[in-house]
Amino acid sequence: MSKEAADMVLLDDNFASIVNAVEEGRTIYENIRKFVRYTMSSNIGEIIAVLLAPLLGLPIPLTAVQILWINLVTDGLPGLALGIELTAPDTMKRPPHSPTESVLARGLATYMLWVGPLMGVVALLPEFVGTEALAQLDESVWRTMVFTTLCLSQLGNALSIRSDRLTLLQLGVFTNRPLVGAVLLAFLLQMGVVYLPFAQRIFGTQALTLGQLALSLALSSIVFAAVEVSKWARQRMER
Repeated sequence: MSKEAADMVLLDDNFASIVNAVEEGRTIYENIRKFVRYTMSSNIGEIIAVLLAPLLGLPIPLTAVQILWINLVTDGLPGLALGIELTAPDTMKRPPHSPTESVLARGLATYMLWVGPLMGVVALLPEFVGTEALAQLDESVWRTMVFTTLCLSQLGNALSIRSDRLTLLQLGVFTNRPLVGAVLLAFLLQMGVVYLPFAQRIFGTQALTLGQLALSLALSSIVFAAVEVSKWARQRMER
């Protein structure tokens, strides 16, 4: 009778189980927030790139099948791996979440609204950075660079999004091995889409030169660097 009336039942008669349960619950909730933060910021980046390009007099930067690829592979694989992120070292030091608090609270919405647009802008930078202007590039080559830059920036975002306080070096790169594997797999698949002839026909891509690929890699790292620097600056301010 007492079990039926109780809000919580300790099956092992150990009050430490309450702490463990709270820690596990917070970990699950934070992983949900990471997934939302990752997928939404990525989607905002795609939207910004597609909307901004015509305003700048540029062609449509992504085809429908390329957007589908991003949503299924670049978003999907790392997003699933973020769902099994281990408990953060400071999980139990944080104040509890209110039951009425939105999942977008505590900086999540702010993150999406600055990282997402940053991704979209960075994806279009191949037009303005380097020596090759759009007029000298085949449109499909330019679109491939935009496509690749956006995909790689999202993979960098996946690595950085693991914590909103600790940098990747502080967390340890390999403390979430499934995520590292997912990022590497997504990267290899993206390279396949760019360089394999049958994939080029499906996705409308062109093989990039080493310089073009290096430019896409360099530009995509801007998102990762910006997020990591923002976390470092936040730590400095909280000291």
